[in-house]
Amino acid sequence: MAQCVQSVQEFVQDSFVPMVAVLCSEEAERVTRKNNLNFAELLRPFCRLTSEGHIRDPNNQVQVVKNLRICVNNVVTSPHTALSPAQRRVLNEVVLSCQPQEGVATNVITAGDYDLNVSDHSLKASAPWYSAWKETLSEVSASKHYTATTPWFEAYRENFLQSMPASEHEFLNHYLACLLVVSSTETAPVEQFLKLSQEQHRIQHSGDYTNPKWFIPNTLKYYVLLHDMSEGGEQRADSVYEDMKQRYGHQGCYLLKMNSRTLSAEEDEQIPDPWSQYLHRNNLQNQEALDDAAVSSAAEENNVGAAEGDGHPSTDKDGASDSLDSHPLQLDTASGPGSLHTLSAANPEPRKGARDPESLAAGAGSHGACLALNDHDHIRQFIQEFTFRGLLPHIEKNIRQLNDQLVSRKGLSRSLFTATKKWFGGGKVPEKGVSEPKSTCGLLYPPEAPELQIRKMADLCFLVQHYELAYSCYHTAKKDFLSDQAMLYAAGALEMAAVSAFLQAGAPRPYPAHYMDTAIQTYRDVCKNMVLAERCALLSAEILKSQVKYSDAATLLIKMTSEDSDLRSALLLEQAAHCFINMRNPMVRKFAFHMILAGHRFSKAGQRRHALRCYCQAMQVYKDRGWSLAEDHINFTIGRQSFTLSQPESAVTAFRQILTNDSRQTATQQGAFLREYLYVYKSVVEGNEDDLPQLPLPCIHSSATRVYFGHERRFAEGEKQAATHVSLDQEYDQDLALMWCHLEEQLVAAANRGVVPAAFQPTQCCLNSQTDNLRFPLAVAEEPIIVELSFRNPLKVPLALSNLSLLWRFTAEGATPSEEKTEEESAGEAVTNEETLPEGTTQRDDVVTTEIIQEFLMGPEETKLARLRLLPHRTGQLNIVGVVYNLAAASSAEPAPSSEGQPALEPMVVRGRQDLKIQGPRLNQTKEEKMLVQHGQDRRLEPIITPPMPLMEVFFLQFPTALLCGEIRKAYVEFCNVSGVALRGLRVASTHPDFFTFGSQTATPLTPVSPTSAENCSAYKTTATARRPGSVASETLVSAEDFSQPAGAMAIPIEGSALQPGESTQLPLWLRGPDQEGVHEIHFLFYYESTEKGLKISHRVLRHTVFICASRSLSVQASACRSSVPPHHGVDDKGSGGTLVFVDVENINTSEPAVREFHIIQVSSSSRHWRLHKCINPANDKDCKLTSRERAKLCFRATRCKPHQAASTAVEKYTFADLNLGNERILSASTPCGDFFFRGCRPPAAPRVEPTSSRTPAGSRSQTADLGSIVRKCNELDLNIIVIWKAYVVEDNKQLILEGQLHVALQTIGKEASSLTPKEEAQEMVLLKFKSELPAPVAPPSAELSQLIKTNLHYPETYTHTFVQESLCVVPVTLTLSNCSSAPVDVLIDLRHKSSSPESVELHSSFTWVGQTQYKLQLAARELLCVTLRACFLQAGVYNLNTPRVFAKPAAQGAACETSQQAASPALIIITGA
Repeated sequence: MAQCVQSVQEFVQDSFVPMVAVLCSEEAERVTRKNNLNFAELLRPFCRLTSEGHIRDPNNQVQVVKNLRICVNNVVTSPHTALSPAQRRVLNEVVLSCQPQEGVATNVITAGDYDLNVSDHSLKASAPWYSAWKETLSEVSASKHYTATTPWFEAYRENFLQSMPASEHEFLNHYLACLLVVSSTETAPVEQFLKLSQEQHRIQHSGDYTNPKWFIPNTLKYYVLLHDMSEGGEQRADSVYEDMKQRYGHQGCYLLKMNSRTLSAEEDEQIPDPWSQYLHRNNLQNQEALDDAAVSSAAEENNVGAAEGDGHPSTDKDGASDSLDSHPLQLDTASGPGSLHTLSAANPEPRKGARDPESLAAGAGSHGACLALNDHDHIRQFIQEFTFRGLLPHIEKNIRQLNDQLVSRKGLSRSLFTATKKWFGGGKVPEKGVSEPKSTCGLLYPPEAPELQIRKMADLCFLVQHYELAYSCYHTAKKDFLSDQAMLYAAGALEMAAVSAFLQAGAPRPYPAHYMDTAIQTYRDVCKNMVLAERCALLSAEILKSQVKYSDAATLLIKMTSEDSDLRSALLLEQAAHCFINMRNPMVRKFAFHMILAGHRFSKAGQRRHALRCYCQAMQVYKDRGWSLAEDHINFTIGRQSFTLSQPESAVTAFRQILTNDSRQTATQQGAFLREYLYVYKSVVEGNEDDLPQLPLPCIHSSATRVYFGHERRFAEGEKQAATHVSLDQEYDQDLALMWCHLEEQLVAAANRGVVPAAFQPTQCCLNSQTDNLRFPLAVAEEPIIVELSFRNPLKVPLALSNLSLLWRFTAEGATPSEEKTEEESAGEAVTNEETLPEGTTQRDDVVTTEIIQEFLMGPEETKLARLRLLPHRTGQLNIVGVVYNLAAASSAEPAPSSEGQPALEPMVVRGRQDLKIQGPRLNQTKEEKMLVQHGQDRRLEPIITPPMPLMEVFFLQFPTALLCGEIRKAYVEFCNVSGVALRGLRVASTHPDFFTFGSQTATPLTPVSPTSAENCSAYKTTATARRPGSVASETLVSAEDFSQPAGAMAIPIEGSALQPGESTQLPLWLRGPDQEGVHEIHFLFYYESTEKGLKISHRVLRHTVFICASRSLSVQASACRSSVPPHHGVDDKGSGGTLVFVDVENINTSEPAVREFHIIQVSSSSRHWRLHKCINPANDKDCKLTSRERAKLCFRATRCKPHQAASTAVEKYTFADLNLGNERILSASTPCGDFFFRGCRPPAAPRVEPTSSRTPAGSRSQTADLGSIVRKCNELDLNIIVIWKAYVVEDNKQLILEGQLHVALQTIGKEASSLTPKEEAQEMVLLKFKSELPAPVAPPSAELSQLIKTNLHYPETYTHTFVQESLCVVPVTLTLSNCSSAPVDVLIDLRHKSSSPESVELHSSFTWVGQTQYKLQLAARELLCVTLRACFLQAGVYNLNTPRVFAKPAAQGAACETSQQAASPALIIITGA
């Protein structure tokens, strides 16, 4: 429960005080009215005694009376039973007028006035929810809505207790005394006193008046003579007072002097006004008389302020609302889409009526204007004299009399302390009242009944703080009442017995809470008296709270809520909520829930400010906990209450929360939320049209914003296919971005002499969350900037956006005289379109043209992209700050509900904006950045506008989508300059540079074109050449520089090397199908520059991506071996041996049924050192024809190039040799054949020495390097084969001829090469070695060293010998040794047989070499040497002479490198006998 200003004991003690009536003469009333007060109001601030009083109990013990307060009221005789509607209204206004002060720190928990008791000792620290709720408690305690005290509740409680009607079953609020006040200016004051005394007697004893009620028949009459000091006559007043003392005794009268201060004098003197704080507690009986006529037709309390309420149905007489049919937390949207329209028409707060207590009291000015400070003391002294000399002795005398009467009536002990319940027993039957009230439950005791006498005595003891005697009397009376089944009387006795027990000093007995519970239940259920039950609950709750029994207090308060009074229920629910948060383990969720219930009841009672406060306070607990439905309800109510209280900004904030959260409400509910929000929002905007506020809908996913610089790509125009470039429709790919950056680096390096500038930044046409946005992007004037925003509609209802455009701020560069600029720009100030608020106006188009999307519809829960364009016209800095649009709820199929006779409401449209704020990537480089959460800059919405740049478009004509592997196709590319600036430096780079060529840089000599070539539109340059059997190849010498391109970037040869504005040019483009089948993604990057220098943008690029489907065509396998023909029989060898080249061609095309057959029309070679010399097979002049899966084997002889051709080392020359198999010769050295050769079969680099381990000695390293070089050069061939083919294809009953070329690179003799790229096989897993080992000496493989020396045996194939004449047959044999390497070689010839095989022994047993069996020779580079040997045969037969073993090693190497040389094919000789 909330903290109270006074202690519980003081509160309970002040709830029951002695009641004193006042009767004034008219003259006395006139005297007091000078101070704008009546006599009772005059005394009210001084009614608390500052000193102690004393009485003696029946046992003659002195009882101290401390801090006593008396209540002085005017006598009102009107009927006064339950709370009247006027009294209820006053209570309502008391609560309404008492609001928490804003910004007062003393009422906030954090200032220390209220302890939430949130500590590790009071909460279970091990509970998992502890930390979360501790945080919530700190939020609640720090909230401006949470206050430690609830003064409105205390004001309500005080006024409620003072307005309690006098009851028959108790005497606490019956009058004990009556003050008779007469002015000293009366002509006969004593007679006036007599009249007033008779009037009091008549009111009390005549029976005509039921009110007021008097405590005892012999009421104390105290005579007060009022003297007005300002009117003089003080002596007369004194004489009258002396007469009064003689007549009434000095203890029964008093002379009160007042009005000693004149208004004219001492005007500047400030006199305190103690009456103001008491006047709003004016006697409710006085109010009732004024309100009777007006209240007769007024609403009950439930319907107070219904005109400005939530539209709740009005209540019946008992206050029972039909809102019982709905849940108290149900969102109130039944009033339709315009429910807030009616709220706006009513006053936000119930106005203070003419009957407001303050307005009644404050009508005529200040109070106590004629009273000086000594007059205040006179009044205070008068109250003290009256109490100590009149009231307390009167009460003491009556206690004794009642005690004596009761004891004498029963004949028992004179002391009530020893009484038993038998005192009051004895055969009495309570009288039945004729017009008995319901609450007596059929019993009404006569006034002289003993039970009432003991209750009267108990009440007297209670009023003078004799709680022990009071408890005994109450306890005794309670038993008698219960035995008589007088439930109302019994409940009263139980209530006061419990209070007396609590107030006893020293607490001799515990507080009997069950007494209170029984009393409340009896009042409420049996007697149907909610007023008494409420009083009982208020007392008990305070007592329980003081004993830290918050749970019991909360339960009690919640039980007292009902539908008959919304105000009472709201106040009690709020106090119950405070109980929950004050527990030892604070129950925060229960606190919040009951604050919601209290807010709901406050709202029904018309207490809008209190309702708003309760909801705001509860929101501290519910927010960000995932309870979205609860949050929606609270926010909706806060929005409504704020709007009706003229706080539209708070209402907008609350409704915004409902719409932006991921709501789980139904579509109908969300539609109602949206309409309410739009209405509130519009009312806010109408008052402030200078600045557009932020709209919450739709949600903008700011990080998904993409910015595109430049025109959108143009699609194909007829046969032209436009370059793909960059589009917003493309997804961003990090790997692709790196690839494009790499290509751009190649182009920039090629344009800057092979060096990439340090300030190089890759071109980014489209910026998104994954690109590098740390720098200001560069945009070009007169080229659009497209911003793609991702809008998300979180609601289940559609939204309609209109007039959607971007907001921007532009800062121009320094003004130049040639340009016309506005004053703002020339001053360097920012130009913005944010001030262009009215719809439809398009200002600032001279700076930036803003595109407006007229209509943008979003479906329920839809995410939709909007592309908004800006066209800058000036150079400078552009900041895109936000988006502006009109928002409306899209019209659904159902018509809007409208009231009868009124047209349907038009859709509500509001205009607002949303700012675009993009959070950069999190910084995570340094230690500080890793420890903190810091984000970098994201400048994608802050482009720098640069001067106009050239803009090129590229179109492709006759560009294929499918090719055969190796197929050559001719296409065309068109370059268009569509800008106003000339461009130059056109280059292109590609991921597949071997896919295309623009032709060689030098013009190849033109050759006559054959007719067939022209007919079939061949891509090759051909010449008609008839093939003759045995003809040698046609050779052409070409420089490699004619075809080479630096670093993969290719310059595009355009005329004049520049394209002027509006110009276009067309160039042929030759394409070659990839060697590997499948779909290939091929990327082109075109590069160009402006002819002007010194621009911020140094160059521009244009991307193009094509997909080519490659189908299988032919497979070419080639191998080379040394010819076994004797060197001197070679043709034009000049001492060097020839090489045979075998080419196997297979038709592997199976996927294209339209391809009927392939024709091999030419085989060409290209090499720096070798050439194809002659065709061996096929020998005829027909070309090879291959159908599906057919294979052809071709054989050629290759020879070395002539020495003078390869002598020039300054420029590398390649020899192209063409062997055509048909009647046409294709110039392989020209475009496109030569281009694709140099792109597809790049010559290997110079032999590179492989690095060896540093542990190897330097000497062995050099020897190994020399040996490897010797071996490589020995077997090196470096011959590239180009197989040119034609394919005959049938498409649409029309025969087409396709042509292409395949490349095979023969690098080494004896090693087969293929045109197909071998598939990579998975590498075997190798164990890791963590310990370095000494590497073994690197030795070249023996297979390579075995080919240093080429051997040939020359002998007669048949030899006839007469073995009869001579048994030994000796045949001369010449062994020819040819050094294949370019280094001297040591050779060892061993003729001895060392074979261990028995077969070999048997084979050679009849044949042996005679003469020298070992030769050691040295052959110079490329030297040919002949050695004469003699073979000896013993008998005729067939013998293999190829048995000599030849060992060779390079001359500079050690013996370890000596390797046996490869033997030639078997050399068979036939020995015949004569």
